[in-house]
Amino acid sequence: MTLIVIGGIVLFLIVLVIAIYNGLVALRNRVKNAWAQIDVQLKRRYDLIPNLVETAKGYMQHERETLEAVTSARNQAMAAAKAVSANPTDGGAVRSLGGAEGALRGALGNLTVAMEAYPDLKASANMMQVQEELTSTENKVAFSRQAYNDSVMVYNTKRESFPSNIIAGMFNFSEASSFEIEDAAEKEAPKVQFT
Repeated sequence: MTLIVIGGIVLFLIVLVIAIYNGLVALRNRVKNAWAQIDVQLKRRYDLIPNLVETAKGYMQHERETLEAVTSARNQAMAAAKAVSANPTDGGAVRSLGGAEGALRGALGNLTVAMEAYPDLKASANMMQVQEELTSTENKVAFSRQAYNDSVMVYNTKRESFPSNIIAGMFNFSEASSFEIEDAAEKEAPKVQFT
């Protein structure tokens, strides 16, 4: 009889470990999926930026530094996004992306300020279309970032709760970081409308 009770307890513990492990895997995969949604929108934004720069180039012959800064910031943000895509639960990579995205927003803001001096550029149909798409993409990035951060919160809560924390430690489920922008000035979406 004692052997049956001990066997039942061991079986219960094995089933519990399997259930917790599978739950953690499912939540980690939700974080990865949520990151993939952000990644799609960031790639869309990165693809729009060369169009913005090319459209502006024809009008802004004296703003070479500004255009180069936007291109450089875009390339850095793309590299940071690629690093996060490899492992969306890597907190350091997510923080690096937040910094790179902040730099890109700043460069786009400087470009916007420089564009104000070129009325023909502001009236260009191509520029207005790129601006519309960029604004739409910024909204999608914000929505995707919220979904990602929600997934991270659920995953981290499960990972840190007892008895899941024991299983998470045994199987190296690392903490995921939220995708946040630390500088308050960078938290505002870049203004891309010229009115």
